[in-house]
Amino acid sequence: MEKIVFLDRSTIPPHIKLPKPASPCDWQDFPTTEPEQVIERLQNATIAVTNKVVLNATTLSQLPQLKLIAVSATGTNNIDINYCHQNNITVANIRGYATKSVPEHVLAMMFALKRNIVGYHQDIQAGVWQQKNQFCFFTHPISDIAGATLGIIGKGGLGRKVAILAEALGMTVLFAEHKGQTHCRRGYTPFSQVIQQSDVLTLHCPLNQQTTNLISTDEFYQMKTTSILINAGRGGLVDEAALISALKTKQIAGAGVDVFTQEPADISNPLIANAEMPNLILTPHVAWGSDSAIQTLANQLIENIDAYLTGRPQNLI
Repeated sequence: MEKIVFLDRSTIPPHIKLPKPASPCDWQDFPTTEPEQVIERLQNATIAVTNKVVLNATTLSQLPQLKLIAVSATGTNNIDINYCHQNNITVANIRGYATKSVPEHVLAMMFALKRNIVGYHQDIQAGVWQQKNQFCFFTHPISDIAGATLGIIGKGGLGRKVAILAEALGMTVLFAEHKGQTHCRRGYTPFSQVIQQSDVLTLHCPLNQQTTNLISTDEFYQMKTTSILINAGRGGLVDEAALISALKTKQIAGAGVDVFTQEPADISNPLIANAEMPNLILTPHVAWGSDSAIQTLANQLIENIDAYLTGRPQNLI
């Protein structure tokens, strides 16, 4: 009988039903797992389930019985994939589960920022309406979405779905070519041109050595002063200190951020330290997390395990 251990079950909310594997198994889960607890908890496991718990080569080398790592997320940055390939450990991840949730979150941030909803809410709290003594007041610019240009970095499932919604709103959509590329593929626009022309720039690409700090000081200088940045991709894609500087110096008009370089982020993070800014919207890595999306993830997680156990592995990394 397979022993399956879910190292961070609390990453799936308790109201979401997690199906049982079709085959009999010894299932054990923990709400969270600290680094020093991983080896002990996986000592006799043949299948490990993890969302964000790190499984590096040092740890994996001490788990000779492990045969499958079922990642309960799309990202696999926390797994030493090379070690797994070299030591016959199968890795399967979750795909296509948040193609409604993430794009809708991006659009929600876009509308809130372009219409300065947070800024107006804060002004009402501060008594500005009474000070102005008029039926309305305009302390922040309000921009239309229709007719604006949306730049998208990343043309996977999420990027394409964001494009569909944006075009339905009357936006012009540009997909960015890889940064630094001299040849531009069909259907793409040069990276620097997208940076310069976009009224809204949204990130949906993977985080790797080439994309770390993809958007930093140079890119902010190239952006329109009326443009906004939305990052619901990966925290490391954006230089967080440079982003705060760009907002404070009005190099860009606003930003919506759902992902951080360190999660959970604390007050040492420049975004958290400046969370009161009216043109900065922060959410705690929940863009993916509509109930329907999480249920799809939970179902697919067990489907991946069942597929492996019946000799037909799927969603392999």
